[in-house]
Amino acid sequence: MARCSFCGKIIEKGSGKLFVFKSGKTNDFCSNKCEKNLLKLKRKPRKYKWTHSFEKGVKKEEKKVTEK
Repeated sequence: MARCSFCGKIIEKGSGKLFVFKSGKTNDFCSNKCEKNLLKLKRKPRKYKWTHSFEKGVKKEEKKVTEK
């Protein structure tokens, strides 16, 4: 099982898309929405609440505030 390169959702075998760059680097996507956001629109996943990396960023900020 792989994780979506944009939202971080777990992708089951046999579903999703695999995008391969000319350099050989691969990106896995769970949906068209994630693929377009990353490749076509060049968006950063940290800025969108529905992504896993947004949640990680919020938790890091909370830790910094409580430490100070």
